[in-house]
Amino acid sequence: MMIFGLHWIESLVFAILVGIAVRSSVRLPQSFIPGIQFAAKTLLEIAVVLLGASLSVAAVRQAGLPLVGGIAILVALSLAGSFLIGRLLGLSASLATLVACGNSICGNSAIVAAAPVIGAKPDDIAASIAFTALLGVAAVLTLPVLHVLFGLTAVQYGVFAGLTAYAVPQVLAATVSAGAVSTQVGTLVKLIRVMMLGPVILLLGAVHGRRLGDSAVNLRHILPWFIIGFAAMAALRSLDAIPATLLSGMSAASTAFTVTAMAALGLSVDIRSSAQTGSRVLAVAALSLLALAALGLCLIGLLKVA
Repeated sequence: MMIFGLHWIESLVFAILVGIAVRSSVRLPQSFIPGIQFAAKTLLEIAVVLLGASLSVAAVRQAGLPLVGGIAILVALSLAGSFLIGRLLGLSASLATLVACGNSICGNSAIVAAAPVIGAKPDDIAASIAFTALLGVAAVLTLPVLHVLFGLTAVQYGVFAGLTAYAVPQVLAATVSAGAVSTQVGTLVKLIRVMMLGPVILLLGAVHGRRLGDSAVNLRHILPWFIIGFAAMAALRSLDAIPATLLSGMSAASTAFTVTAMAALGLSVDIRSSAQTGSRVLAVAALSLLALAALGLCLIGLLKVA
């Protein structure tokens, strides 16, 4: 949402807040429920498919294998650590998974992609997005201070920001003061980190399928149609099979569908339930972000980034 030319609140968070406000102040007619459910589920799944068109493995070719492997290991450790912290602090497995995905991969996009795979409740989705977004803003404001405090070079800071910030715009905002080199390196690292979303979603689908099946894995739950669509879109983008003129429209459509789905999720949220878990979600997200930052500094040291 733009006010006085500045981006004060992310559209996804704003949509959820509007939805929750409406749900909390107005009794919705029963006839609205099917439409809300369609927007919260089907539109969200379509948005995930279109999100695949924004990913390309071309970025991986521009980075060395040690860096790509290091990022993959860091994401795996962060996912496991964040999930463990969440469970230790009393979050449900679903909510802990969403917070872990948001912190470890790409914030709201990862939460949105993981939610339908694990069958997350609207309350869990809203809480994880709201508090992850809050910490994302805090990270953008804090990273430039850490740049100076730790005495990082332009390249080191670019890697650190790319490993820590949740979204590409946040990486840009955090690195612009450090110069073009930091911005370019940070964006590349962030894009490689985003590429981990596909494998993680497939893994979550496999785990979810095994939980649902008593004797055999249910393929429909391991590979829901929107995960196949997501992977297909990413592959087409990597092969340059999607015309450049369509990419901006697909990105805009994905954003619009996601915002609509978030508003629908807000309309499904019981604010009293979210308030009960809010402090724990914030604590888990904060501790997970600190752990991610520490892992990022360790990776920079291990790879001897200059």
